[in-house]
Amino acid sequence: MIGNGLNVCWGAVVTSKMLSKPTILIAEAENFSPMAVKQLRQVGDVVMADLDRPGLLAAVSEVDVLWVRLRHYIDAEVFDNASHLKFIVSPTTGLNHIDLKYAQQQAVQVLSLRGEDVFLRDVRATAEHTINLLLTLLRHTVGAVAHVNVGGWDRDKFKGGELYGKTIGVVGYGRLGRIVARYLRAFDAHVITTDPYCSPHEIDAGIHLLPLRDLLAQAEMVTLHVNLNSTTDKFFGREQFAAMRNGAWFVNTARGELVDEDALLESLISGKLAGAALDVLSNERSDGMGHHPLVVYAHQSHNLIITPHIGGCTIESMERTERFMVEKLCWALERT
Repeated sequence: MIGNGLNVCWGAVVTSKMLSKPTILIAEAENFSPMAVKQLRQVGDVVMADLDRPGLLAAVSEVDVLWVRLRHYIDAEVFDNASHLKFIVSPTTGLNHIDLKYAQQQAVQVLSLRGEDVFLRDVRATAEHTINLLLTLLRHTVGAVAHVNVGGWDRDKFKGGELYGKTIGVVGYGRLGRIVARYLRAFDAHVITTDPYCSPHEIDAGIHLLPLRDLLAQAEMVTLHVNLNSTTDKFFGREQFAAMRNGAWFVNTARGELVDEDALLESLISGKLAGAALDVLSNERSDGMGHHPLVVYAHQSHNLIITPHIGGCTIESMERTERFMVEKLCWALERT
């Protein structure tokens, strides 16, 4: 079990001084926790930078530890440029931005938040953003703000809906799905959920467990909270959208690759869905996302909201996760 960060780091300091201090590259340093940096400097030579793809490829050549968020895809090209790399640190639960097979081949250890359930119970940012997106859809917030910004003041153009009394389907009842369901119950929504790994006695009171198809047929809004793996890639596709109620709303703050995005686009264009809100897209990159078909559609339409994977991007969550990952790195360095 990881203990106090300063104590853990001290042990790693002793080890590293006996050998040589590792070079730690923080490749997305903007708003990085000062306390986490202070702890890291006890164990290594820390390089703080905000790098684009060419900058990253040039900078990793002498790096022992690479710390990334979600800006970069860490693929074979990155690994091949990083001959000294021993650790990648990513304060995320999803790891589809890292080629894990190639990392294993290169004997690079990937440290993340995956599986850290005890710590993550109190990391709520993505769950809160999910509620934010649901409300933004229902209240037409984006259009209303744009209307005021050009001098308008006609509230009747933006008559919205309420979470109260809505039947809302939570697909996936893991850590985040459970938190979102509890938040929705606080709005007095009728919450239904589906999860093949949960039995009825594991579901909170007032929340009903259903098969996926039944949930889709009943829910006025559907929010996705499923882990991405080889069995869930594009699992939410044409069949699932067709099974949803006409005029339902769809929200995804999990991973873009969970959704067949062509099918989602078709459902929006046809009017099958009233609208959707996404915090994630497939093949996310730090640039070039303006050409993504869903982004192009969002430019032209009012029933799709996209945010740039900001679910976990709060001051509080990033501070806590960065400090936690420093401790995890210290333990790993101490054992090398």
